[in-house]
Amino acid sequence: MSVEQLVHAFPRPRRPPVDAGWVRAETDRVLADFLREQAERASDRCLPTLVAVITDFLDGGKRLRPIFCHWGWVAGGGAPGASAVLHAGAGLELFHTFALIHDDVMDCSALRRGKPTVHEVLATRFRDDTDAEAAHRFGMNAAILLGDLCLAWADDLLQSVAAERGRSPRVQPLLHEMRTEVMVGQYLDLGGEHTDSPLDRSWRAIGCKTAGYTVEKPLQLGAALAGADEDLLSWCSAYGRPLGEAFQLRDDLLGAFGDVAVTGKPALDDFRDGKQTVLMGLTWERATPRQREVIRRRHGDPHLDEEGADELRTVIRETGAEASVRRLINDRAAEASLLLARPDLPDAAAEALAGLVGQVTRRTR
Repeated sequence: MSVEQLVHAFPRPRRPPVDAGWVRAETDRVLADFLREQAERASDRCLPTLVAVITDFLDGGKRLRPIFCHWGWVAGGGAPGASAVLHAGAGLELFHTFALIHDDVMDCSALRRGKPTVHEVLATRFRDDTDAEAAHRFGMNAAILLGDLCLAWADDLLQSVAAERGRSPRVQPLLHEMRTEVMVGQYLDLGGEHTDSPLDRSWRAIGCKTAGYTVEKPLQLGAALAGADEDLLSWCSAYGRPLGEAFQLRDDLLGAFGDVAVTGKPALDDFRDGKQTVLMGLTWERATPRQREVIRRRHGDPHLDEEGADELRTVIRETGAEASVRRLINDRAAEASLLLARPDLPDAAAEALAGLVGQVTRRTR
Protein backbone atom coordinates (compact mmCIF):
# COMPACT_ATOMS: atom_id res chain seq x y z
CA MET A 1 0.00 0.00 0.00
CA SER A 2 1.39 3.41 -0.96
CA VAL A 3 1.91 6.30 1.47
CA GLU A 4 -1.00 8.14 -0.15
CA GLN A 5 -3.26 5.10 0.30
CA LEU A 6 -2.21 4.77 3.93
CA VAL A 7 -3.10 8.41 4.59
CA HIS A 8 -6.58 7.88 3.14
CA ALA A 9 -7.03 4.56 4.92
CA PHE A 10 -5.96 5.92 8.28
CA PRO A 11 -6.72 9.65 8.19
CA ARG A 12 -5.28 11.87 10.90
CA PRO A 13 -7.80 12.75 13.59
CA ARG A 14 -9.53 16.03 12.87
CA ARG A 15 -8.72 18.91 15.19
CA PRO A 16 -11.72 19.98 17.24
CA PRO A 17 -13.50 23.06 15.91
CA VAL A 18 -11.92 26.32 16.99
CA ASP A 19 -14.30 27.93 19.48
CA ALA A 20 -13.96 29.91 22.69
CA GLY A 21 -13.41 26.76 24.74
CA TRP A 22 -10.67 25.55 22.40
CA VAL A 23 -8.91 28.92 22.41
CA ARG A 24 -9.13 29.03 26.21
CA ALA A 25 -7.61 25.55 26.54
CA GLU A 26 -4.83 26.25 24.05
CA THR A 27 -4.02 29.57 25.75
CA ASP A 28 -3.70 27.71 29.04
CA ARG A 29 -1.34 25.23 27.39
CA VAL A 30 0.86 27.99 25.97
CA LEU A 31 0.90 29.79 29.33
CA ALA A 32 1.82 26.58 31.17
CA ASP A 33 4.69 25.90 28.75
CA PHE A 34 5.95 29.49 28.98
CA LEU A 35 5.84 29.63 32.78
CA ARG A 36 7.47 26.23 33.10
CA GLU A 37 10.30 27.47 30.87
CA GLN A 38 10.75 30.56 33.06
CA ALA A 39 10.96 28.38 36.17
CA GLU A 40 13.43 25.97 34.57
CA ARG A 41 15.84 28.71 33.43
CA ALA A 42 15.47 30.78 36.59
CA SER A 43 18.41 32.95 37.59
CA ASP A 44 17.63 32.38 41.28
CA ARG A 45 15.94 29.59 43.20
CA CYS A 46 13.20 31.94 44.47
CA LEU A 47 11.71 32.28 40.97
CA PRO A 48 10.07 28.83 40.63
CA THR A 49 8.11 29.53 43.81
CA LEU A 50 6.92 32.86 42.41
CA VAL A 51 6.02 31.23 39.09
CA ALA A 52 3.88 28.79 41.07
CA VAL A 53 2.01 31.74 42.63
CA ILE A 54 1.35 33.21 39.18
CA THR A 55 0.26 29.83 37.82
CA ASP A 56 -2.22 29.37 40.65
CA PHE A 57 -3.54 32.92 40.20
CA LEU A 58 -4.10 32.33 36.48
CA ASP A 59 -6.39 29.39 37.20
CA GLY A 60 -10.05 30.17 36.61
CA GLY A 61 -9.70 33.19 34.33
CA LYS A 62 -12.18 33.74 31.50
CA ARG A 63 -9.40 34.31 28.91
CA LEU A 64 -11.55 36.90 27.12
CA ARG A 65 -8.57 38.87 25.85
CA PRO A 66 -6.90 35.88 24.12
CA ILE A 67 -10.30 34.93 22.68
CA PHE A 68 -10.91 38.40 21.23
CA CYS A 69 -7.31 38.49 19.95
CA HIS A 70 -7.88 35.18 18.19
CA TRP A 71 -11.03 36.34 16.41
CA GLY A 72 -9.40 39.64 15.47
CA TRP A 73 -6.69 37.53 13.85
CA VAL A 74 -9.28 35.48 11.95
CA ALA A 75 -11.12 38.66 10.94
CA GLY A 76 -7.82 39.89 9.49
CA GLY A 77 -7.41 36.74 7.39
CA GLY A 78 -5.35 34.61 9.78
CA ALA A 79 -5.85 30.85 10.00
CA PRO A 80 -7.93 29.78 13.04
CA GLY A 81 -5.85 28.23 15.80
CA ALA A 82 -2.46 29.43 14.51
CA SER A 83 0.45 29.29 16.95
CA ALA A 84 1.32 32.98 16.55
CA VAL A 85 -2.04 34.26 17.76
CA LEU A 86 -2.15 31.76 20.61
CA HIS A 87 1.18 33.08 21.88
CA ALA A 88 -0.03 36.65 21.48
CA GLY A 89 -3.14 35.74 23.46
CA ALA A 90 -1.00 34.27 26.21
CA GLY A 91 0.90 37.56 26.33
CA LEU A 92 -2.36 39.46 26.70
CA GLU A 93 -3.40 37.17 29.54
CA LEU A 94 -0.14 37.89 31.35
CA PHE A 95 -0.76 41.60 30.82
CA HIS A 96 -4.22 41.13 32.35
CA THR A 97 -2.61 39.25 35.25
CA PHE A 98 -0.26 42.18 35.88
CA ALA A 99 -3.25 44.57 35.89
CA LEU A 100 -5.26 42.40 38.28
CA ILE A 101 -2.39 41.90 40.74
CA HIS A 102 -1.75 45.64 40.92
CA ASP A 103 -5.48 46.42 41.04
CA ASP A 104 -5.87 44.13 44.06
CA VAL A 105 -2.94 45.84 45.77
CA MET A 106 -4.42 49.29 45.19
CA ASP A 107 -7.87 48.18 46.34
CA CYS A 108 -6.49 46.08 49.24
CA SER A 109 -8.73 43.25 48.02
CA ALA A 110 -8.65 39.96 49.89
CA LEU A 111 -10.21 37.71 47.25
CA ARG A 112 -9.99 37.24 43.50
CA ARG A 113 -11.76 34.40 41.68
CA GLY A 114 -12.79 33.00 45.04
CA LYS A 115 -9.19 32.63 46.26
CA PRO A 116 -6.80 34.84 48.24
CA THR A 117 -5.24 37.60 46.18
CA VAL A 118 -1.54 37.47 45.32
CA HIS A 119 -0.49 39.91 48.05
CA GLU A 120 -2.41 37.85 50.61
CA VAL A 121 -0.69 34.66 49.44
CA LEU A 122 2.74 36.28 49.51
CA ALA A 123 2.16 37.72 52.98
CA THR A 124 2.06 34.15 54.30
CA ARG A 125 5.62 33.65 52.99
CA PHE A 126 7.02 36.35 55.28
CA ARG A 127 9.79 35.08 57.53
CA ASP A 128 8.16 36.26 60.78
CA ASP A 129 4.59 35.08 61.18
CA THR A 130 4.25 36.95 64.48
CA ASP A 131 4.50 40.41 62.86
CA ALA A 132 1.24 40.78 60.92
CA GLU A 133 1.91 44.36 59.84
CA ALA A 134 5.33 43.55 58.41
CA ALA A 135 3.92 40.45 56.69
CA HIS A 136 1.17 42.55 55.09
CA ARG A 137 3.69 45.14 53.90
CA PHE A 138 5.91 42.39 52.49
CA GLY A 139 2.94 40.84 50.66
CA MET A 140 1.97 44.16 49.09
CA ASN A 141 5.51 44.99 47.99
CA ALA A 142 6.22 41.51 46.67
CA ALA A 143 2.92 41.51 44.72
CA ILE A 144 3.92 44.75 43.00
CA LEU A 145 7.13 43.07 41.88
CA LEU A 146 5.26 39.99 40.71
CA GLY A 147 2.86 42.16 38.72
CA ASP A 148 5.85 43.91 37.15
CA LEU A 149 7.28 40.52 36.22
CA CYS A 150 4.02 39.56 34.47
CA LEU A 151 4.10 42.85 32.58
CA ALA A 152 7.67 42.21 31.40
CA TRP A 153 6.86 38.65 30.34
CA ALA A 154 3.72 39.83 28.53
CA ASP A 155 5.86 42.26 26.58
CA ASP A 156 8.37 39.52 25.76
CA LEU A 157 5.65 37.30 24.28
CA LEU A 158 3.85 40.02 22.35
CA GLN A 159 7.00 41.63 20.97
CA SER A 160 8.51 38.32 19.89
CA VAL A 161 5.36 37.29 18.02
CA ALA A 162 5.18 40.67 16.30
CA ALA A 163 8.85 40.46 15.29
CA GLU A 164 8.52 36.91 13.96
CA ARG A 165 5.53 37.95 11.85
CA GLY A 166 7.27 41.11 10.65
CA ARG A 167 4.44 43.18 12.13
CA SER A 168 6.30 45.19 14.77
CA PRO A 169 5.64 48.59 13.12
CA ARG A 170 1.88 47.91 13.21
CA VAL A 171 1.75 46.20 16.61
CA GLN A 172 4.09 48.45 18.61
CA PRO A 173 1.82 51.55 18.61
CA LEU A 174 -1.16 49.43 19.68
CA LEU A 175 0.80 47.94 22.59
CA HIS A 176 2.01 51.38 23.64
CA GLU A 177 -1.51 52.77 23.56
CA MET A 178 -2.93 49.79 25.47
CA ARG A 179 -0.34 50.03 28.25
CA THR A 180 -0.73 53.79 28.58
CA GLU A 181 -4.54 53.66 28.63
CA VAL A 182 -4.57 51.06 31.39
CA MET A 183 -2.30 53.15 33.61
CA VAL A 184 -4.36 56.28 32.98
CA GLY A 185 -7.61 54.41 33.58
CA GLN A 186 -6.33 53.02 36.86
CA TYR A 187 -5.33 56.52 37.97
CA LEU A 188 -8.83 57.78 37.20
CA ASP A 189 -10.33 54.76 38.98
CA LEU A 190 -8.34 55.64 42.09
CA GLY A 191 -10.02 59.05 42.11
CA GLY A 192 -7.44 61.10 40.26
CA GLU A 193 -8.66 64.18 38.35
CA HIS A 194 -11.29 66.20 40.14
CA THR A 195 -11.99 68.64 37.33
CA ASP A 196 -14.90 66.53 36.05
CA SER A 197 -17.96 65.20 37.82
CA PRO A 198 -17.61 61.70 39.34
CA LEU A 199 -19.86 60.35 36.58
CA ASP A 200 -17.74 61.87 33.80
CA ARG A 201 -14.58 60.57 35.44
CA SER A 202 -16.10 57.09 35.68
CA TRP A 203 -16.87 57.08 31.96
CA ARG A 204 -13.30 58.18 31.21
CA ALA A 205 -11.93 55.41 33.45
CA ILE A 206 -14.06 52.80 31.67
CA GLY A 207 -12.80 53.96 28.29
CA CYS A 208 -9.17 53.72 29.31
CA LYS A 209 -8.98 50.98 31.89
CA THR A 210 -11.45 48.40 30.64
CA ALA A 211 -13.00 48.99 27.23
CA GLY A 212 -9.66 49.36 25.48
CA TYR A 213 -7.68 46.45 26.84
CA THR A 214 -10.54 43.99 27.28
CA VAL A 215 -12.00 43.98 23.78
CA GLU A 216 -10.79 46.70 21.42
CA LYS A 217 -7.01 46.34 21.69
CA PRO A 218 -6.96 42.50 21.75
CA LEU A 219 -9.08 42.53 18.57
CA GLN A 220 -6.81 45.09 16.93
CA LEU A 221 -3.64 43.28 17.96
CA GLY A 222 -4.89 40.01 16.51
CA ALA A 223 -5.96 41.73 13.29
CA ALA A 224 -2.67 43.65 13.01
CA LEU A 225 -0.64 40.44 13.47
CA ALA A 226 -2.61 38.93 10.59
CA GLY A 227 -1.82 41.92 8.36
CA ALA A 228 -5.15 43.75 8.48
CA ASP A 229 -5.43 47.23 6.96
CA GLU A 230 -6.42 50.43 8.79
CA ASP A 231 -10.05 50.05 7.79
CA LEU A 232 -10.38 46.75 9.63
CA LEU A 233 -8.50 48.11 12.65
CA SER A 234 -11.02 50.96 12.78
CA TRP A 235 -13.82 48.42 12.58
CA CYS A 236 -12.29 46.52 15.52
CA SER A 237 -12.43 49.77 17.50
CA ALA A 238 -16.02 50.51 16.51
CA TYR A 239 -17.11 47.01 17.61
CA GLY A 240 -14.78 46.71 20.59
CA ARG A 241 -15.29 50.02 22.40
CA PRO A 242 -19.03 49.74 23.10
CA LEU A 243 -18.68 46.07 23.98
CA GLY A 244 -15.80 46.84 26.35
CA GLU A 245 -17.92 49.51 28.01
CA ALA A 246 -20.76 47.01 28.37
CA PHE A 247 -18.32 44.59 30.01
CA GLN A 248 -17.41 47.15 32.69
CA LEU A 249 -21.01 48.26 33.22
CA ARG A 250 -21.90 44.62 33.80
CA ASP A 251 -18.98 44.43 36.26
CA ASP A 252 -20.41 47.42 38.12
CA LEU A 253 -23.76 45.66 38.49
CA LEU A 254 -22.07 42.49 39.70
CA GLY A 255 -20.11 44.53 42.24
CA ALA A 256 -23.34 45.87 43.67
CA PHE A 257 -25.74 42.96 43.23
CA GLY A 258 -23.61 39.89 42.40
CA ASP A 259 -23.51 36.65 44.34
CA VAL A 260 -20.09 36.24 45.96
CA ALA A 261 -20.32 32.47 45.52
CA VAL A 262 -20.42 33.08 41.74
CA THR A 263 -18.31 36.22 41.29
CA GLY A 264 -15.49 35.05 43.58
CA LYS A 265 -15.09 38.57 45.04
CA PRO A 266 -16.42 39.92 48.33
CA ALA A 267 -19.86 41.42 47.68
CA LEU A 268 -19.24 44.62 49.64
CA ASP A 269 -15.79 45.62 48.34
CA ASP A 270 -16.96 48.23 45.82
CA PHE A 271 -19.33 49.80 48.34
CA ARG A 272 -16.77 49.80 51.18
CA ASP A 273 -14.12 51.32 48.91
CA GLY A 274 -16.53 54.02 47.77
CA LYS A 275 -15.78 53.04 44.19
CA GLN A 276 -16.97 55.70 41.76
CA THR A 277 -18.66 53.59 39.12
CA VAL A 278 -21.05 54.78 36.44
CA LEU A 279 -23.77 53.02 38.43
CA MET A 280 -23.05 55.09 41.53
CA GLY A 281 -22.55 58.26 39.49
CA LEU A 282 -26.01 57.91 37.97
CA THR A 283 -27.44 57.12 41.41
CA TRP A 284 -25.95 60.28 42.93
CA GLU A 285 -27.10 62.54 40.12
CA ARG A 286 -30.70 61.32 40.43
CA ALA A 287 -30.87 60.97 44.22
CA THR A 288 -33.09 63.09 46.45
CA PRO A 289 -31.51 64.87 49.45
CA ARG A 290 -32.62 62.00 51.68
CA GLN A 291 -31.12 59.42 49.33
CA ARG A 292 -27.88 61.39 49.06
CA GLU A 293 -27.59 61.28 52.83
CA VAL A 294 -27.76 57.48 52.66
CA ILE A 295 -25.05 57.48 50.00
CA ARG A 296 -22.81 59.79 52.06
CA ARG A 297 -23.23 57.57 55.10
CA ARG A 298 -22.92 54.17 53.48
CA HIS A 299 -20.81 54.50 50.30
CA GLY A 300 -17.16 54.35 51.34
CA ASP A 301 -17.83 53.05 54.85
CA PRO A 302 -15.02 50.52 55.45
CA HIS A 303 -17.19 48.76 58.07
CA LEU A 304 -20.29 48.49 55.89
CA ASP A 305 -22.43 45.43 56.64
CA GLU A 306 -25.14 43.74 54.58
CA GLU A 307 -27.87 45.85 56.14
CA GLY A 308 -26.09 49.04 55.08
CA ALA A 309 -25.40 47.59 51.63
CA ASP A 310 -29.09 46.82 51.22
CA GLU A 311 -29.84 50.48 51.97
CA LEU A 312 -27.53 51.47 49.14
CA ARG A 313 -29.02 48.89 46.79
CA THR A 314 -32.49 50.24 47.55
CA VAL A 315 -31.39 53.78 46.64
CA ILE A 316 -29.75 52.53 43.44
CA ARG A 317 -32.99 50.84 42.41
CA GLU A 318 -35.27 53.69 43.51
CA THR A 319 -33.34 56.25 41.44
CA GLY A 320 -33.62 54.03 38.37
CA ALA A 321 -29.83 53.81 38.07
CA GLU A 322 -29.80 50.01 37.96
CA ALA A 323 -32.39 49.95 35.16
CA SER A 324 -30.48 52.66 33.27
CA VAL A 325 -27.22 50.73 33.42
CA ARG A 326 -28.98 47.62 32.14
CA ARG A 327 -30.31 49.67 29.21
CA LEU A 328 -26.85 51.08 28.55
CA ILE A 329 -25.48 47.53 28.40
CA ASN A 330 -28.19 46.45 25.97
CA ASP A 331 -27.66 49.53 23.79
CA ARG A 332 -23.94 48.92 23.55
CA ALA A 333 -24.47 45.23 22.82
CA ALA A 334 -26.83 46.19 19.99
CA GLU A 335 -24.32 48.73 18.65
CA ALA A 336 -21.58 46.09 18.51
CA SER A 337 -23.89 43.45 17.03
CA LEU A 338 -24.96 45.68 14.13
CA LEU A 339 -21.36 45.95 13.01
CA LEU A 340 -21.11 42.19 12.50
CA ALA A 341 -22.97 42.59 9.20
CA ARG A 342 -19.69 43.76 7.61
CA PRO A 343 -19.63 41.93 4.23
CA ASP A 344 -15.96 40.95 4.21
CA LEU A 345 -15.93 39.61 7.76
CA PRO A 346 -15.21 35.84 7.69
CA ASP A 347 -18.25 33.82 8.76
CA ALA A 348 -16.34 32.08 11.55
CA ALA A 349 -15.27 35.42 13.05
CA ALA A 350 -18.74 36.95 12.72
CA GLU A 351 -20.36 33.96 14.40
CA ALA A 352 -17.83 33.85 17.25
CA LEU A 353 -17.96 37.60 17.87
CA ALA A 354 -21.76 37.51 17.93
CA GLY A 355 -21.62 34.85 20.63
CA LEU A 356 -19.12 36.92 22.60
CA VAL A 357 -21.53 39.86 22.72
CA GLY A 358 -23.90 37.72 24.76
CA GLN A 359 -21.13 36.24 26.88
CA VAL A 360 -19.76 39.66 27.82
CA THR A 361 -23.09 41.33 28.56
CA ARG A 362 -24.85 38.52 30.40
CA ARG A 363 -21.98 37.10 32.44
CA THR A 364 -22.46 36.31 36.12
CA ARG A 365 -18.82 36.61 37.21
